[in-house]
Amino acid sequence: MIQTNIYEATQAHSITAQMGQYSVLEYQKDLSVSADHAQTAFFMSQMGVHKRQVVVNLNNSGTIVQAGAMQWMAGNIEAVTNIKGAGDAIKKLMSAKVTGETVVKPRYRGTGTLVLEPTYKHIILTDLSAWGGAMVIEDGLFLACDESIDLSVVARTNLSSAMLGGEGLFNTCMKGSGVAVLESPFPADELIVVDLENDVIKIDGNFAICWSPTLQFTVEKTTKTLVGSAASGEGFVNVYRGTGRVLMAPVG
Repeated sequence: MIQTNIYEATQAHSITAQMGQYSVLEYQKDLSVSADHAQTAFFMSQMGVHKRQVVVNLNNSGTIVQAGAMQWMAGNIEAVTNIKGAGDAIKKLMSAKVTGETVVKPRYRGTGTLVLEPTYKHIILTDLSAWGGAMVIEDGLFLACDESIDLSVVARTNLSSAMLGGEGLFNTCMKGSGVAVLESPFPADELIVVDLENDVIKIDGNFAICWSPTLQFTVEKTTKTLVGSAASGEGFVNVYRGTGRVLMAPVG
């Protein structure tokens, strides 16, 4: 039997979000800060710069975690890799080369508490059902997900447009049912959600950080002519067309 105060609010930390088996532990104050750094720590706290950790409450369940993200675990939890053999290792190595993600994403299964490494980035919990069961994410956003979710690599259908749009040629796609955990430079309150139904969104820059794989991505001129686009000062824009969702950052 395991007992821990990690879910209890203290002067230093509290649980600020929860979804499925995942909780976000946020440290509002650094009570052990030295006198030399107290002023910096105070203003960081005022601006919402806090350390955060993901706590996974496994109950005869499993989670897939970014390699190296585990800090500690307690209980009857087994860690296994997602490598099934030499051929699978080569395939995942190639996927890692094109997406920038790690080759091995360990799976943790069992019953107990799993705590991930602290980060100053923002933790976003999202249910894939809100995305129609699939979402594509920018490189570096993946932190964890339920093991019922399948991770794969998807390529842009229009490679020349991907290069012009600055979005990269390959991205990680998550499909299935369950909760995904993203490690984002932007807080959820700043992000803009746009749902499209047979419609289009045009973005001047690579501000989209997540999008539905059902959307068609192209890079297009802002006006019908290249001269007109140059005159407008906008040039090319990233276009997402169809039915699906786009999660967009307000700043680059």
